[in-house]
Amino acid sequence: GRMTVLHRESSMRVKPRCPHFGVCGGCSLQHLRSEAQLPAKQKILADNLARIGKVEPETWLAPLDGPHWGYRRKARLGVRRIPSKGGVIVGFRERRHSFLAQLNTCEVLHPAISRLLSDLRLCIAQLSRPDRIPQVEVAVGDNVATLVFRHVVPLTPADEEILAAFGQQHNIQVMRQPGRPDELVPVWPPQPLPLRYAMPEFKVELEFAPTDFVQVNTELNRKMVSRALELLDLQAGDTVLDLFCGLGNFTLPIARRAAQVLGVEAEETLIAKARENARHNAITNTEFRTADLHAEHGQNPWGEDHFDKWLLDPPRTGAIEVVKRLPESGGPRRIVYVSCNPATLARDSDVLVHAKGYRLRSAGVMDMFPQTSHVEAMVLFERGD
Repeated sequence: GRMTVLHRESSMRVKPRCPHFGVCGGCSLQHLRSEAQLPAKQKILADNLARIGKVEPETWLAPLDGPHWGYRRKARLGVRRIPSKGGVIVGFRERRHSFLAQLNTCEVLHPAISRLLSDLRLCIAQLSRPDRIPQVEVAVGDNVATLVFRHVVPLTPADEEILAAFGQQHNIQVMRQPGRPDELVPVWPPQPLPLRYAMPEFKVELEFAPTDFVQVNTELNRKMVSRALELLDLQAGDTVLDLFCGLGNFTLPIARRAAQVLGVEAEETLIAKARENARHNAITNTEFRTADLHAEHGQNPWGEDHFDKWLLDPPRTGAIEVVKRLPESGGPRRIVYVSCNPATLARDSDVLVHAKGYRLRSAGVMDMFPQTSHVEAMVLFERGD
């Protein structure tokens, strides 16, 4: 739907903070007061659980909130060269269009990147083939920020000098990506630092590459991990299965409080990173395996082992093939499900409650992406027997 006439303003309506709002498709809720966004998202979650899953949580958890602006440490900026629009455009896609919105600033991007957007556009315009730079990957760690320039034709020595000068001027690491997603070539400095983020509550520090998947909101991620462990109610003797484990975001904090943790993930590069992070943190009670968690048939990716508790953190497609593999009795006592799509969460909840005998004990929303329509949630299932 599109608004054509505004007859009366809601008390929750505010003037959008970003001058690009309405054109840029990165945000969709800046006209709604920040304090009203979480209740709206909770209603979306509740509606999906009731309508699709035919379930309702016994209790609602307090929403998890964090910074509303300047929070985004990971992003992929599109690049186009369009002479009729003034040359190089750097930004996100426009709303309802495949065109790019020209951004001079971005209120949700980390300030270390937002302040560089105009200079970044000028930098790309100086390259020999700016029309062959399709995107720039943004990654900000606790220690350093990195930009990765994707290029589909070779860069000239002069191009690399321009990118290196940009990195030096703005004290930001610069890399180029000529081929595969994991093929990263340093431009400046010659020996870049690994990106890191810490979770002090669990004495864990994780390293990641600029192209690795990590949660975009540092503060909210810390709160999310803390709540997940609280809901798991970890005991010293517990064995835990962490499915869709990535590079160990939940696995390693869980390992600080449980006896043994198995992390399973489809991407081999992330599993390698998870093992490196376990060594980096001197954590020895973890094991990591690579497996397709969306496979419909065959042996369980986690083998025949029984685990006291599960944590699920699937992509938007959900974890339907995983939950179907659960036995109708004797499964894990608790399952914490972290979701980035309320529709697939509701679908999987239907199976867990009505086919597998679990109770939906609690549910709550998390504002991982303030100012956007993304609804992130965490729910707790407990075995009915």
